[in-house]
Amino acid sequence: MVSIKQDDIIASVEDALQFISYYHPKDFIDAVHEAWKKEENPAAKDAMAQILINSRMCAEGKRPICQDTGIVTAFVNVGMNVKVEGDMSFDDMINEGVRRAYKNVDNVLRASILADPDGARKNTGDNTPAVIHYKMVPGDKIDIHVAAKGGGSEAKSKFAMLNPSDSVVDWVLKMVPQMGAGWCPPGMLGIGIGGTAEKAMLLAKESLLDPIDIQELRQRGAKNRAEELRLELVDKVNALGIGAQGLGGLTTVLDVKVKDYPSHAANKAIAIIPNCAATRHAHIVLDGSGPALQTPPSLDDWPKITWEVNENVRRINLDTVTKEDLQAWQPGDTILLSGKLLTGRDAAHKRIVEMLNKGEALPVDLKNRFIYYVGPVDPVRDEVVGPAGPTTATRMDKFTRQVLEQTGLIGMVGKAERDPLALEAIKDNQAVYLMAVGGAAYLVSKAIVKSRVVGFADLGMEAIYEFEIKDMPVTVAVDARGESVHQSGPKIWQAKIEERALKIR
Repeated sequence: MVSIKQDDIIASVEDALQFISYYHPKDFIDAVHEAWKKEENPAAKDAMAQILINSRMCAEGKRPICQDTGIVTAFVNVGMNVKVEGDMSFDDMINEGVRRAYKNVDNVLRASILADPDGARKNTGDNTPAVIHYKMVPGDKIDIHVAAKGGGSEAKSKFAMLNPSDSVVDWVLKMVPQMGAGWCPPGMLGIGIGGTAEKAMLLAKESLLDPIDIQELRQRGAKNRAEELRLELVDKVNALGIGAQGLGGLTTVLDVKVKDYPSHAANKAIAIIPNCAATRHAHIVLDGSGPALQTPPSLDDWPKITWEVNENVRRINLDTVTKEDLQAWQPGDTILLSGKLLTGRDAAHKRIVEMLNKGEALPVDLKNRFIYYVGPVDPVRDEVVGPAGPTTATRMDKFTRQVLEQTGLIGMVGKAERDPLALEAIKDNQAVYLMAVGGAAYLVSKAIVKSRVVGFADLGMEAIYEFEIKDMPVTVAVDARGESVHQSGPKIWQAKIEERALKIR
């Protein structure tokens, strides 16, 4: 019987969650670098360059890769010859590790977990509780995989109960375009097949803990149906042309993972869960010898990539830009923003609309202003603000028309596509929507030179801030005519990929 101390479990979880907040797995870095080298769409290549540069900056500065530091999931295998020394439940040990990691003063992580999810939605303040899954297994060790999953990618999860004769490939290829770009491709797709409804979802989530190894699989060949699906799906999903950040391009997924489980004869449960550009997971093995701490990678693992500003980039002063100026902007244009930029995401938009409906004055005038959909990480040391990457814009779509028409707002900055109603509202009001790169939060934060709260301070990270920015890189995603790069880009690149495939045949 091996004894493992409670404090060692807590310390190991804390260390792992801090570690994955600023270190990408090497397999992910290598895969993005390879995709970057072969990418032919300049906008997608630029997005991947920002992801790689941001990743190295986070490794050097030990600050979060993404402002959304996720909901923690733990897969725990407890050896049956293990005795845990302590007075806490295992759930409480995991959650204490989460609590300490997220409140670490040297690298504060954003607390995103809300209790009473369909009621008060009150932030728990320390990112607890985690979602924990257990297995009792033979052996004398405790094996824990921890992952921190961002809300934008988790929101794109899909599930279906297929008929036994239905095609898994056809269903996946139907679902992936519906997922849009809010999961911040390029990343991985985890697919679970079989079992029951909840088992398929669990298989999909667990599959994302495996390393990116699709090239090794290509070289050795498939040994079973799950591996055959991986090889077929990675090529067919990339042939959709969705590309990095949904801008169109050659690489949408770096790998596809498939796990299956025996199923009832009448069912074929299937789930997809994507993993975004902020891929965060770590493996802990406790054997009684003390805490299991992560080993930092070498900075030599990161490619030396620079982000170049070409002569076609527009420099825009937000303090003087007018609605008339927006008319010349085209989808796909790269812009460097400077000046004063407001922020506001889900809770702020809900409150703004409630105040507008009551005829109440807003805390800040939005006329001729731009608003950035972001919930930043708290600053540490001499930072103006912590990592501050974009959140998914589609969640604000239902508010867009009313806010544009009643406040005079002329521009929005976020990530991913807008729905048809939002596109119509943008067109009717001759506004614009700009896209910042999801997965480059620390890089974006370096463009913010001043920050102050100007409204709804009680909302914490969802308050309205005013950022003063200098050369913040964005892409025109929807122009003043309602034309969307998330619609045109993938169509163009899907056609190019199909044309190449026909030539090869």
